[in-house]
Amino acid sequence: MANRLAHETSPYLLQHADNPVDWWPWSTEAFEEARRRGVPVLLSVGYSSCHWCHVMAHESFEDEATAGYLNEHFVSVKVDREERPDVDAVYMEAVQAATGQGGWPMTVFLTPDAEPFYFGTYFPPVPRQGMPSFRQVLEGVRQAWGERRDEVAEVAGKIVRDLAGREISYGDSLAPGEEQLAQALLGLTREYDPQRGGFGGAPKFPPSMVIEFLLRHHARTGADGALQMARDTCERMARGGIYDQLGGGFARYAVDRDWIVPHFEKMLYDNALLCRVYAHLWRSTGSEQARRVALETADFMVRELRTAEGGFASALDADSDDGTGRHVEGAYYVWTPEQLTEALGAEDAALAAAYFGVTEEGTFEEGASVLQLPQQDVVFDAERIASVKARLLAVRAERPAPGRDDKVVAAWNGLAVAALAETGAYFDRPDLVDAAVAAADLLVRLHLDDQARLSRTSKDGKAGANAGVLEDYADVAEGFLALAGVTGEGVWLDFAGFLLDHVLARFTDPESGSLYDTASDAEQLIRRPQDPTDNAVPSGWSAAAGALLSYAAHTGSQPHRSAAEKALGVVKALGPRVPRFIGWGLAAAEALLDGPREVAVVGPALDDPATRELHRAALLATAPGAVVACGTPDSEEFPLLADRVLVGGAPTAYVCRGFVCDLPVTDVDALREKVTP
Repeated sequence: MANRLAHETSPYLLQHADNPVDWWPWSTEAFEEARRRGVPVLLSVGYSSCHWCHVMAHESFEDEATAGYLNEHFVSVKVDREERPDVDAVYMEAVQAATGQGGWPMTVFLTPDAEPFYFGTYFPPVPRQGMPSFRQVLEGVRQAWGERRDEVAEVAGKIVRDLAGREISYGDSLAPGEEQLAQALLGLTREYDPQRGGFGGAPKFPPSMVIEFLLRHHARTGADGALQMARDTCERMARGGIYDQLGGGFARYAVDRDWIVPHFEKMLYDNALLCRVYAHLWRSTGSEQARRVALETADFMVRELRTAEGGFASALDADSDDGTGRHVEGAYYVWTPEQLTEALGAEDAALAAAYFGVTEEGTFEEGASVLQLPQQDVVFDAERIASVKARLLAVRAERPAPGRDDKVVAAWNGLAVAALAETGAYFDRPDLVDAAVAAADLLVRLHLDDQARLSRTSKDGKAGANAGVLEDYADVAEGFLALAGVTGEGVWLDFAGFLLDHVLARFTDPESGSLYDTASDAEQLIRRPQDPTDNAVPSGWSAAAGALLSYAAHTGSQPHRSAAEKALGVVKALGPRVPRFIGWGLAAAEALLDGPREVAVVGPALDDPATRELHRAALLATAPGAVVACGTPDSEEFPLLADRVLVGGAPTAYVCRGFVCDLPVTDVDALREKVTP
C-alpha cells in the first residue's frame, strides 16, 4: 500500500511512495504527529539522481523489518533537497558543524519542534568500516530519546542557538576593488592544478563560476594567467571522461584528478553553466573546441532534458540497467573492447579504442572504459571518426536509459534560458533561441503568479507547492535579461524587473543590504538560511547581485545598483580568502568595475541585415557584464533606446557607462573596439 508520498509531485519522493516506511512529506502535520505520539522525527533528505540515496533506500527503506521499527518509534519525513533547498541548507549546516562533513542522503534526527540532535549521511544495513548500521543508529536514538530526553533537548537547543548566532563578515566597505580581485586571482593560482587543469584534488568539480570570473578578469585587465587557467581547464574537461564524448553534456564531477572517471549523473545546472562558459570561451579566443562543446552541450540539453511543456528536466540518473537486471552506475556510458567490436567491427573498433582510450584493463569497473580523448598529438581521419561516433551513439541508444528527474526547477531553467539564448545568438542557431524562449514562456505561464511570485518547481504542467527561494528569483531574472538582449523583446526586461523587485522587498535586509535565501514571509525554519558562497550553482546572493547590476545598467535604476553594490560587499571579504567558492560574485564584481557597459543598437528593423550584424557584434562583447538592447528608434521597450537615432540613416550603436555615452558608431569594427576592454 502506498504511503503519503504517493500524492507528491517530486520524482524523488515518488520513488519512495511504495516503501513500507510510513513516510510523511515535510509539513506541519508531520511534526504535530510526532508531538502527539511523543516520538522523534527522522528527517531523510536526498534527490532523485543521488546514487547513495538509492542504495540506502534499497538496503533500509525497502526492508520490512527496518520500516516496521521506524514506523513504531519515529515519524519519518522525506525531503527532496531540490524542491526544498531551504530545509536542506539549514540541516546540512548543522550536519557539517557537528561532523565536519556532509552529503546525501542526509540523515538527521529532530525533536517534534524540528530541532536537530543527531546527524549523519549514509548508514549501511550492517556495521561497515567503522560505521554503525542504520538499525544500530535507530536503536541508539530511540534509547537516548526514551531514557535521556532532557539531555537530548539540551543538545538540540544548543545546536539551534549556535546556528542562530552565526553571522557573515561583510568587509569594511561596499564592493571589492582592484586589489581584492587581484588577490582572488592569486589565490586561484595557488590552488590551480597546472598538469590537469581545475582546482584542488579529487573529486574534481567543473569550476564553471570561477572560469566565468577568469574570463571576465582577463577581458578587463589582459591578465594572461587568468585566460590560461580558464582555457586549459576547459580543454582538459572537454577531453576527459567527465564530458560525454558521444552525446555531449557533462557529468556532475570526476572522482579522480584527471577528469577521467565521472560520477555519471548529468544535472541541468552543470550543463547550463558549462554551455555558457564554453560559449564565452569561444567568444574570447575563437577556440573551435569551445565552439563544439558549447553547441553539443546545448543540443544535449534540448534533446535529452527538454520536457513536453517546453521546460528542462532536472537531471539524468547515474545508474541504469546494465542489461542483466542489475542497476549499475555508468552502465549506459561505458564500453569494453568487445562491445566496440560488436558495434563497429574489428577494424573500426581498433580505431575507436585508440581514439577514445578504451583498453583491455579498462578505466572504470569490470574492465570497462569511460570514453575520453587522451591522444593529443595523433591526427585521426575526421570523417571516419564521425561515422564511428554516430554508430556508437545509435548502439548506446538501444541500452536501457538512465532515469530522468522530470521536475522543472525555476532557477536551473533560468540558467538554461541564458545559456541557450546566448549560444544560439553566437552561432546562428535560432532553434536554440526558440528553446530558450519556450522555457521562459513556461516559467512565466506556470511558475509566476499574478503578483510575480515564483513557484520553485513544476512537473507535468503543474506548479509545485513550494515557494521560490532567492536563487530562483535571481537566476530566472538572469535568464530573462539574457533573453531580452538576444531577442530585442523588452517584455523579458519587464519580467526580470518584477522578480528583482521581490528580491529588494522580500529577500534583502534593509539595514545591511545582506541577502537571505528565503523570503521574509516564507515558512520559518530553525534558522533563516543565508549563504553567499557558490556550491554546485551560483549562490542566490551572488546571482542576485549580478542580475540587479545588469537590470540597473538597462534601466538606470539607482535602488537596484545600490543593492548590487551592497550585496557585493561580501565578495570583498570572501574573494581573497575563498575565491573558488565565490566565483559568481567575483564575476559580478568584474562587471561592476567595468561599468558595466550599456550597448544600444538601433536600426530600421530587427531583421534588417546591417542591424543584425551590429546587434551580433554587441552580443559578442567581451566587456564584463555588458548589457545589450536592440530595437527601432521609436521603440519604447528598452530605456537604453530612448532618444537614440540613426546616424546618416544607417543602423547605429551607442556604447555607454552610467548612461554617459561615447560617440555613436555605424561600423561593426568600430563597435567591436568599444566593447573590448
